[in-house]
Amino acid sequence: MTTNGGSEPVINRTPVFCTIVPPHILDHLAAHDDRALADSALRTLQHDSAQRTRRRVTAVRTATAVAGPATATAQPRRTIYDAGHRTDLPGTEVRAEGTEPGRDATVNRAYTGLGATFDLYLKAYERDSIDGNGLPLNASVHYDVNYDNAFWNGDQMVFGDGDGEIFVDFTTSVDVIGHELTHGVTQYTANLEYYGQSGALNESVSDVFGSLIKQYSLGQTADQADWLIGEGLLAPGVHGVALRSMKAPGTAYDDTRLGKDPQPATMQHYVKTSRDNGGVHINSGIPNHAFYLLATALGGNAWERAGQIWYDVLTGGELRSDATFADFAKLTVAAARARYQAGEESEAALKAWAQVGVQAS
Repeated sequence: MTTNGGSEPVINRTPVFCTIVPPHILDHLAAHDDRALADSALRTLQHDSAQRTRRRVTAVRTATAVAGPATATAQPRRTIYDAGHRTDLPGTEVRAEGTEPGRDATVNRAYTGLGATFDLYLKAYERDSIDGNGLPLNASVHYDVNYDNAFWNGDQMVFGDGDGEIFVDFTTSVDVIGHELTHGVTQYTANLEYYGQSGALNESVSDVFGSLIKQYSLGQTADQADWLIGEGLLAPGVHGVALRSMKAPGTAYDDTRLGKDPQPATMQHYVKTSRDNGGVHINSGIPNHAFYLLATALGGNAWERAGQIWYDVLTGGELRSDATFADFAKLTVAAARARYQAGEESEAALKAWAQVGVQAS
């Protein structure tokens, strides 16, 4: 950490290209006999691969001021653009902050989802937008043709409309919007490297807060929540309920076109692979499940105690960018003790991590 010439410290950040639909799902679709379906998946894979390469080549480590405490009057600054089924970003502005809803439901859902994300971070954690300093929230909808994904590109949100056969409009799930925007929060805080266990933690943190944003917006307790990521995103006829399940990793879908959900719930079934940046979308099921176990053990609103512990670790300055699951687990126990002293929180955290096979003591 350095300073910016004054008293305020700054941190370095490296933006990454993060998508909600993992490559292993698109790989299955690209091999399907239905050429239209396979072509949509292949086009999406090629696009995402090119974007990841471009992001690695052009990413510059930049200095960003550490977030200060947000004021109660902080407000989001949202702008929604219509990409017009092209890939030139951001597209044509179609809705600005404070304007009334229009006829395009996709635009309205994107606007609402950005607001729901802003609200959770402000009201639960006193964070003013993604960077903690009021960053404007921009999103582009109707991206490309039959684009089967949504992503955070380091600067803004982008949503495809889906192909209509496997995936529907990617603005339909508020947890997907919260997931992708949380990649921005991670970018501005712990800056977890997008590979191996640190990459899986990067994905898991986004799943955790994506789920919390959904729970907060619906007023659900931990026991009432479905703990699904991307529920409602699969088109009718697809055998599955979502992209991932935090409650039961490995059970979200089992479909001849998508394949079977490969996420493990414990370290016993940790997947070693060179694909997907070392399995970042697969092994994230392990810390996801640990959070679910902690949140349901503590009960009540998951964004309060369990979410606060995860947020404290993400923003506390001690989480290394190349952290392992064990590193993260130990920090959650320490954060629980620091905030709640010798209460049930730290013991519940220890037990949750032990249940997924991660040493946290």
